[in-house]
Amino acid sequence: MQIQAVNFFAEVIRNKIIWASFCAWLVAQGIKVLNNIIKEKRFDFKWIIGTGGMPSAHSAGVCALGTAVGLVYGFDNGIFAATAIFAVIIMSDAQGVRRMTGHQAEALNRIIDDIYRKKGIQEERLRELIGHTPVEVIMGAFLGIIVALFIMTI
Repeated sequence: MQIQAVNFFAEVIRNKIIWASFCAWLVAQGIKVLNNIIKEKRFDFKWIIGTGGMPSAHSAGVCALGTAVGLVYGFDNGIFAATAIFAVIIMSDAQGVRRMTGHQAEALNRIIDDIYRKKGIQEERLRELIGHTPVEVIMGAFLGIIVALFIMTI
């Protein structure tokens, strides 16, 4: 039983598809953190695990996954088709539903500001940067493809 566990972990560690997806996500998050450090002239740990911003780490990860799967199994394979559809759904959600949630949070925060100024009630801010713009999604997708091509060739 222990030999199977060792083989499992060794196989997972050698799996370039997982590494491609993870590295693409990591690079995208790293770019966002660096952008924020430059822009804000400070560091905030929330930026490491946060959502939203340029480029989309969701898009980078799923596009790297799809690209790596296509390179390993072929682009005419059912597994690639499943990962491609999965990527489209994730990217659509990243710039659609989650973006609209961010807009709603922004509107609610303005309402809270109005109520707080007039009535003096306790204010709790909602997180506004949740989703991505289409450009952030496209740049994340491009980054994911590039990272997957790099990882799969080493």
